[in-house]
Amino acid sequence: MSNIITRNGLILAIFALCCTGLVASVNYLTADRIIDQQRKQLTSVLQQIIPQAMHDNALTDDCIAVIDQAYLGSDQALSAYIAKQGDLPVAIAIKAIAPDGYNGDIKLIIGVDNDNTLLGVRTLAHQETPGLGDKIDLRKSDWVLAFAGLAFNSNDKPLAVKKDGGNIDQFTGATITPRAYVKAINNALTYVKNNRQTLYSTINQCGRDHD
Repeated sequence: MSNIITRNGLILAIFALCCTGLVASVNYLTADRIIDQQRKQLTSVLQQIIPQAMHDNALTDDCIAVIDQAYLGSDQALSAYIAKQGDLPVAIAIKAIAPDGYNGDIKLIIGVDNDNTLLGVRTLAHQETPGLGDKIDLRKSDWVLAFAGLAFNSNDKPLAVKKDGGNIDQFTGATITPRAYVKAINNALTYVKNNRQTLYSTINQCGRDHD
């Protein structure tokens, strides 16, 4: 009996080792492909929120890391991408988090020019309720497209959903999600407005580990 148990245990150990090796090999062989796919996806999103006609640099190659929990919703480093025309900064795309979504964090990215005009907004990740809060996702609804072209001045009334006296549509039966989303946009725009020169003068940090 002891020999049988030992033999079975050895077989299981060898099987587990083989499975671990197989998984490691697959991860190794697909790592570059995954990174390339992620880069292409990021490039596509950046092109959507900062028009190509505005800049002549590759946004994914001109980025910095930013941290501000109060305005960007996270105590971890987030990425910001500087758009330039002839080496002069003309706009910035910055990631932010709405920590008060209905089902948790909502990750988004906004593009804003030097006149504090929103160029575009896209949702990067969320866990909002399907059919309600998930309308922040462009694949589900064109709601996020309404932000493009809106001017921002923190001295004026901030952007707000209609239920809070603003002009931004909320979703039927779901106010928490758009309210949290708009708040995150306001905060991110305020952060950029208050720190634009510092952001533009920060040394390029592309290639370092940050979200």
